[in-house]
Amino acid sequence: MTASVYLFWAMTSRVMIRRAGPRHEPEGRAVIWHDPGEVERLDLRAGPAGPDGAPAPPFKFLEEGPGSTSPKVEVEDARGRKWQLKFGGEVRSEPFATRLAWAAGYFVEPSYFVPGGTIERVPELEYAADFVHPDGSFEPARFELKPKDVDKVDDEHSWAWDSNPFVGTRELAGLKVVMMLTSNWDDKDVRDVSRGSNTAILEVDIEDAEDEARYIVSDWGGSMGRWGAVVSRSKWDCAGYEEQTPNFVAGVTDGLVVWGYSGQRTEDLASGVSVEDVRWIGGYLGRLTDAQLRDGLLACGATGEEVECFVRSIRARLDQLARV
Repeated sequence: MTASVYLFWAMTSRVMIRRAGPRHEPEGRAVIWHDPGEVERLDLRAGPAGPDGAPAPPFKFLEEGPGSTSPKVEVEDARGRKWQLKFGGEVRSEPFATRLAWAAGYFVEPSYFVPGGTIERVPELEYAADFVHPDGSFEPARFELKPKDVDKVDDEHSWAWDSNPFVGTRELAGLKVVMMLTSNWDDKDVRDVSRGSNTAILEVDIEDAEDEARYIVSDWGGSMGRWGAVVSRSKWDCAGYEEQTPNFVAGVTDGLVVWGYSGQRTEDLASGVSVEDVRWIGGYLGRLTDAQLRDGLLACGATGEEVECFVRSIRARLDQLARV
């Protein structure tokens, strides 16, 4: 599948999200990565859904999602597309981290940073009242596309980092590298179902081709800050991200890369990545230009100071990968 075709998969495919566990066998050919094409030409400002994929106001209220930790509401835009809005500390980190993952060839759910706007017909809200006001105006939000004909199944049907069809492959190792590159410490999987898994499978019916079961990371919000334990980790925190950058690659032992990263599944992400794996994924990530990174950061709400800080730190991490 070419990069141009992938940009529009959400508009041309019937997608059903499944969470893979022992009681569900995903339908279609299992895939975790595709060739992103000419990485240096990808538009990180527009992201994986392309220049026409952004949310289009006005927005009509549909429902409020449960949970006070990450308040969410669902809306319909002017083009009839449904979006899930998330508020709080992840509204910038998730849209940007998904752009980096997409540029490296990994499947993501298209998401956007929207600085504000108005939602029509908003009732009294329980969890999101601090972010969506009675007149419908809302605070900065992350908009995530919800394609039509999507069947969401419970978290018991997601996948685990240590048990999936790609264990031992460079494609899975590359996804681990992207997770660590973005400092995404929220790496929960099916084993953490009581807390909510952050992995998922997209079962995609593709016209005139074999159906695909796409293994993805479904939540990139805990990124672009400090990795680590509960008391030290952060989101969208360039000072913390930059402080940890010198320890991104800690060394090489017996052909395996040693990482400074720590998250909720450190033993899975920071182990088993070889020098050859890094050389392979670095061949894609290393082609990103500073101009592309700046475009992506600006599209995700970064200030001028944050743009320069993140570009400098991301480039330093990419240079470490190149030296490996």
